[in-house]
Amino acid sequence: MTRTPEDIQDELLVLQCQQGDREALRSLITRWQPRLCRLAWRLTGERETARDVVQDAWMAIMRGLGRLDDPARFRPWAYRIVSNKCADWTRRRVVQRSITQNLQREVASTQANGPDETDSANELARLRDALAKLPEQQRAALSLYYLEGMSVSDVARVLCVARGTVKSQLYNARGRLKKALERTET
Repeated sequence: MTRTPEDIQDELLVLQCQQGDREALRSLITRWQPRLCRLAWRLTGERETARDVVQDAWMAIMRGLGRLDDPARFRPWAYRIVSNKCADWTRRRVVQRSITQNLQREVASTQANGPDETDSANELARLRDALAKLPEQQRAALSLYYLEGMSVSDVARVLCVARGTVKSQLYNARGRLKKALERTET
């Protein structure tokens, strides 16, 4: 394989980054940000999502850069990290869509039970509206934990986040739901 001057420059930047040179890191990011964003955009189909995914990927790249044994492997390594982050994003999105659809089906079936359940249906409709206003991550954590009966650890694995993050999302989601439901009662 023939190495180009660009390849050699990337290798030098990686070595300098591994030695703690912040300016080299800035240069590496400047050189690679557009390429990584293009890949993420092709994989996610959304520009904003691609930027978010690449930001997450840069965090992983910076954490792992010191362990990269061969600076010449930076290109495939960085692309693999971005690809993995895009796959994680896609999995979370599929799970969140599934949860939202399940919630909608549950609400619809409850509302179809008849006039004697009107109060329950109204209450459930208020809950559905409040749930719909939650951020996706909080809604997913809440749904998996309460509706699917998953443990905090299982929810963390499904959403690809830490257990503490799930606990925070559940706490914040419950608080937001409580406030939203209190507002609609008055």
